[in-house]
Amino acid sequence: MMDEVALEAEAKNTLYAVLAKEADAVRPELHRYAARLVGSVIDGEDVIQDALVSAFAMVGSISSGTPLRPWLFRIVHNRAIDALRQRSTRRSEPLETAFDLADVSAVDPEDALSRQETVRIALAHFAKLPVPQRSAVILKDVLGESIADISALLGLSTDAVKAHLSRGRAGLRSISESESEVPLSPSAEVLNFAALFNARDWTALRRLLAEDVRLRQARRPQVSGAANVGRFFSYYADYPRVWIEPACLEGREIVLVSAAPSAAPAYFMLLEWRDQKITLIRDHRYATYVMEGAAVTRAASQREY
Repeated sequence: MMDEVALEAEAKNTLYAVLAKEADAVRPELHRYAARLVGSVIDGEDVIQDALVSAFAMVGSISSGTPLRPWLFRIVHNRAIDALRQRSTRRSEPLETAFDLADVSAVDPEDALSRQETVRIALAHFAKLPVPQRSAVILKDVLGESIADISALLGLSTDAVKAHLSRGRAGLRSISESESEVPLSPSAEVLNFAALFNARDWTALRRLLAEDVRLRQARRPQVSGAANVGRFFSYYADYPRVWIEPACLEGREIVLVSAAPSAAPAYFMLLEWRDQKITLIRDHRYATYVMEGAAVTRAASQREY
């Protein structure tokens, strides 16, 4: 009996390790899909975080032969749909029926965007498509999945997938160029944060932390409390130097992180504040894939750093 228990535990640990490796390898692709599905690189990362928590919680219920990549995509897809349902900004088309609206007669094999062309389309434009069309175009034209695999993932016939794909491509073509985001003037809090960070005044930055502050980083457990989160700045003191600058993404204030003042940003941080104290730091140092498709607008005016 003990041997069976031990073997079962060993098998679970092995599957857990295999799942962790696969999840880490496919994470950028999962984010590419989720971000376009929910129309936000920020919310897309939230979807990935939640989906992977669910995936690891279910590790004991799947067999060792389960293909993990499509299984992970399915979990991310379902979590993204849940996130869309929770939004109050849904368009009039109900999610529950949208997947049944395929019109096979709409299939046009010649009606195709090149993959490169689709990848260049502003991420926010995908959010203007109905969800089934959005899923089909992202999976086929951005991620290069086969029609058969998309059919299996979405639970649709291949004809229905082709119809949604055709309509989605046509819809994207008809969408005009993305409206330019109006540059925002950076807040005093973020200007101060950036000035202190670029001056490497870690002590002053720690004083900005609220007692209940949280630090979220992809591929890392969440850290809570000012004392623990304060070590975040110690790590940056030891890393090769980076510079930050205020910017705007999806209507939210962020700080871009670059290896040099004139270099292209590598990733961004997102801060939340309460009474001029930081309550949340979302640092994407270990998730630089979030920059793909991110329509970042630099702040309208900045201090000299």
